[in-house]
Formats: sequence, structure tokens, C-alpha cells
Amino acid sequence: MENSANSPKVRGLRLGAAGAGIKRTDRDDILLIELAEGSSCAAVFTRNAFCAAPVTVARAHLGQSPRWLLVNSGNANAGTGARGLEDARRSCRVVAELTAGRPEQVLPFSTGVIGEYLPLEKIEAALPRAVESLDEEAWERAAKAIMTTDTRPKLVSRKIALRGGEVSLVGIAKGAGMIQPNMATLLAYIGTDAAVEQPLLQTLLAEAADRSFNCITVDGDTSTNDSCVLMATGRSGVVIGKDGPNYPLFAQALQAVCDELAEAIVRDGEGATKFMTLVVEQARTEAEAREVAKTIAHSPLVKTAFFASDPNWGRILAAVGRSGCPELDIGKVAIWLGDVCIVENGGRASGYTEEAGQKVMAETDITVRVVLGRGDASQRVLTCDFSYDYVKINAEYRT
Repeated sequence: MENSANSPKVRGLRLGAAGAGIKRTDRDDILLIELAEGSSCAAVFTRNAFCAAPVTVARAHLGQSPRWLLVNSGNANAGTGARGLEDARRSCRVVAELTAGRPEQVLPFSTGVIGEYLPLEKIEAALPRAVESLDEEAWERAAKAIMTTDTRPKLVSRKIALRGGEVSLVGIAKGAGMIQPNMATLLAYIGTDAAVEQPLLQTLLAEAADRSFNCITVDGDTSTNDSCVLMATGRSGVVIGKDGPNYPLFAQALQAVCDELAEAIVRDGEGATKFMTLVVEQARTEAEAREVAKTIAHSPLVKTAFFASDPNWGRILAAVGRSGCPELDIGKVAIWLGDVCIVENGGRASGYTEEAGQKVMAETDITVRVVLGRGDASQRVLTCDFSYDYVKINAEYRT
């Protein structure tokens, strides 16, 4: 992960931020991203039926050759009905007026409190300052502007040598609570100066998001505003084609950026003190493996045991058992806590000791491995524990 000292940038992509005072007055909370003309843009969005107004508008505008992304934090503009849709569209019109573009070329995004109307007057007053501050090297400022309960910005940068030249990949994300993505993460924006046609860009993003953002969970809640955008400006002159020599390396680099951003979100989970990697092996399908891993990850009993550093392995065993695997032969299941086998042959492992389990649970980074013994598929899911602070943060979220 890189910081501003490295000045990450993507040729043909500029970012500008400003403080509108939507929820706080001491920080930027408006972000504007400008794409060079001719850029391609792909996105994945939440599948929550109560999707936020900006998600609806962004979906409709995605096929209109987007040139600008407008993001605000502090207010989700979700659960706001017809007025919320009109507010999202109006924010697009304001950006278009300031940039001599068309409203349909603006993708709006919001994050924050659900059920409150967007304070458009504050946003409109701040937008000229965001336009004035547009800069290719403003990625860290941008990462901070989209934060809500995040404790730190999430920024990842890569440079890769491909046939035809060097390509940059830079991504930012926000998210710490209400994290159980379904298609995307809470908010993530990734830019590259490679030349990628939109259909292929969409495929690349969908595959990378599914293996990264869709494999993390903090609390099991899928947000109304989940959105992830991949932008390709083409300014490097390096072309990425499905059957070309650059495709595998570019796809691998994009996956690495998404993986690192996804991990950063979990590590910054609200009140988190432990980072857990849940690996399920020998499942019949990847979907089955993921479901087993997420059942463990979503269990409040498992998560609180990890917070307490309590090797209460029965909670993990119970989660595996209720995960929905049809005809699961528990005699073939083995469960490992770090390098300690805790379950085998349908019960506690014969060599397990509480002392060994306690030693693993005292660590900050812990791996739980579940071997189902019923197939060849595997999956990895990242999660964190539940602490007192998680309850405190969310109990006081609107105060």
C-alpha cells in the first residue's frame, strides 16, 4: 500500500476534493473524479432491493460514456424515494454545468446515513472547489474524502511492465461497517491508463470483484450503496485485449489491487481487533465452499469468541454443521485453527489441547481451515471479530 509520498497517478484521470460539511465540518466529504475523453468505464453495484438513488442513476448513466464521478460521504441518499432520485440527478446537472459536460456523463455515488435527504445546497456550494482542485496526484486526498467510520484511508497502487509500455493501476476504497458485499464493496474506485474496451473492462471488474470484495464480510450486512468502478483512460497507449499477450498480467495486477483493498477494509472493520482468514477446502463447488466460510464468518458467537481469544471450537463446528451442505458426512470433516487440528472424525481432534488452541487465539491474524472431504473446490473468505467498540460505533452512528 502506498501513500502520498509516492504520488501515485493515472494518466488521463484527475481527482478533486472539497469539504461540504454534510456531517462533519473538519474534513473533505466531496470527491470529483474526471476521466479523459475516450475513456471506458465499468461498474458493479449492490443487489440490495432498497438500492440507493445514486446507484439507480449511476446504473442508468453507465452506458453514456461517463466523464465524471461524483462521490459524497456522510449521507447515503438511500430510502429517499422520488426526491432522492431527483436529488441525485440534480447533482449530476450541477457537475455538468461546471464542467461543460452532459448530466448523463456523470455517475453519482453516496455513502453515509440512510433515510435522510441529500443536502444539495451544501454539495453545490462545495463543488466549484472540487473542480478547481482537480489533480492527477490527489489519490490520497480522494481516499480520505470518501471515508465514513473508516479509521484510515485505503489506497493501493501498482505499475506493471507490459508489451508496449508501462501501465499504472491505482485504487481507493472505503468501508468498515455494513460490509457483506454482493457484487461490489461499499465504495471502490480503480483507475488505469491502459486501453481496454468497455465490455472487456466489465468482465475484468466482475471477475476481480467476485474473488475479492465478494469474499469479505465484517458484519453480514449488504449495503444499499455498494458500488465499485473501474476506469481505463487509455493514455499509456498499451492495449489490453482478451486474447492478447498483456491480458494475463493485467488481470493479475487488477486482482492484486482488489485483493489488497478488500483486505484493508476487513482490517479496518469497525472495532476490529482480529483478522481472520477462513479457508474451506474439498467442497463440491466454490459456491458451497464460500457458503460454509461465510456461515462461520457471520456467526456472532464465533466472532465474539475470537475477540475474547477463547478457543471455543464448538462454535466453529456448529457453524459448519448449519451451513447447508446437503448430505454432509461429518466423519470426513476436519477443522484447523492455525496449525492446530481441532476437529476430526466427527468430534474433537484426539491430539487437541486447550493450551494449543489458546496460543493460536492469542494471535492477531488467525487462519481457520475447514476440510469437507467431499470434492475438489475451495474458497477463501476474510472477516474480523466483534468487539465492544463495534456495538458502540453503530449505536452512536447517528448521534
